[in-house]
Formats: sequence, structure tokens, C-alpha cells
Amino acid sequence: MSSRSIDDAIARFDELSARIDGHTPQLRVAGRRAGGRSVARVSKRIANVGIALGLLFATTIGFGLIVGPIGMNGLFLVVTAAIFALILFSFWPASEPKRVAYSDQLPTKAVVQQLDSLLVRRRAALPAPAARRVDAISQQLPLLEHKLADLNPLDPLAQDARRLMGKHLPELIDRYERVPAEYRNQRDGEGLSVDERLVASLDAAHAALDDLGSRLVQQDRDAFETQGRFIESRYKDGGAAGDA
Repeated sequence: MSSRSIDDAIARFDELSARIDGHTPQLRVAGRRAGGRSVARVSKRIANVGIALGLLFATTIGFGLIVGPIGMNGLFLVVTAAIFALILFSFWPASEPKRVAYSDQLPTKAVVQQLDSLLVRRRAALPAPAARRVDAISQQLPLLEHKLADLNPLDPLAQDARRLMGKHLPELIDRYERVPAEYRNQRDGEGLSVDERLVASLDAAHAALDDLGSRLVQQDRDAFETQGRFIESRYKDGGAAGDA
């Protein structure tokens, strides 16, 4: 069998495996992160309900103490307003926030979380080899979000990471999905199909993010090594442990 035939056979097996069980550990972790953000939005909504009801009842009590009893009509209006607030906040869908177009002013946290949510939502529409690359990229995002938060947004390293996660990767997936499925097997000038080009691009993005992550933690690694060498030189072989 030719190398391309073997690759096609592996790809078909991957597609079959994905249909049977497409829930990889990386996808489950990314799903939990997305679920955590949904819980946070619902919790915020519940808190807003409590604040609204608290203000309503405080206003009612204040009116009763300063102006006078609200009477049955006033009580009916207060109860109606409370029920309306409960219904509104309970049944209003807690949907995913609308995707915000990338800009240099968009907070880094929003850039990373928007990409994380997009990868979780779009993964099922991608071929199995690309889905595995998406899982690998999703696994990198928590570290990048944490380390980029400590970096000056104007730092060239931070700007490269933000553009890749906020602009180039989302655009890659958007453009892939615009190509009709029946045309994705056609090969380009370099002999790659649309699916293969997607996988190659995701591989390049994964490698770039891995390099960015490594460079971001280099300072921490250097500081740890320095501290370790200091402790070893000072206290190894019965050194002066009691010195300041």
C-alpha cells in the first residue's frame, strides 16, 4: 500500500472511532471548563435576582415607613414585580456570551476563553485527526491564560500569543467550515486536501503555542534552578543550616 493509502485508511479508522466515542480526556477537561463558565454565569444571574428582590423589598419598606402603608394595591404590585423578576431571570436562557471580534484592547482572559469555548463547540464538526489536534491545543490554554495574565500586553510574546489564539485560529476554523464537505477532498497546489491542510495548520499552531508556553515559563524555571542551587550549595553535606 502507498503511504497515502495508509494515511487514508488510518483517517477512516479515526473517523469510525470518533463516531463510537469522540469524548477524549482533553475534551472532557475542556468541557468542564466551559461548564464552569456556564455555572458562573448562572450564579451571577441568581445573585442579580437576589439584588433585584432585595432592592424591591427595601424600597417597599422605605415607602411604608416614610410615606405610609402601601395598601392592598401596592402589595399586589410588589408581589407582581417580584414574580416577574423571578420568571425573567429563571427562564431567560443562560447562553454562551456572543463572540467578540478580536482587537488589541480585548482582555487576554477573554481571548483565551473565547478560543476555549469555540474549540469545544466546533470540535464535533471537524475530522477526527483535526479533532485530536484541537484537544491538544485546548490542553495548552489554561497554562497560557495563567502566564499571559502576568505579562505586559504590549510584550511582543504576549501579542503573538493573543493574535494566534484570538484571530488566526478562529479564522482558520471559520474558513474551513465555509468549504462545502463535498469539496474538501480536492487537493491544492501542494497536494493537500482541505482536511489535510487543516491538520497541518493545527499542528503548526500547536507547536507555536507549545513554544510560547515554554518561553513564558522559562523565567520561573530559571528562578527555581537558582533557588535549588542555592539551597544545595548552602545546606548539602551538613552545611550551616542554622545560619541566616
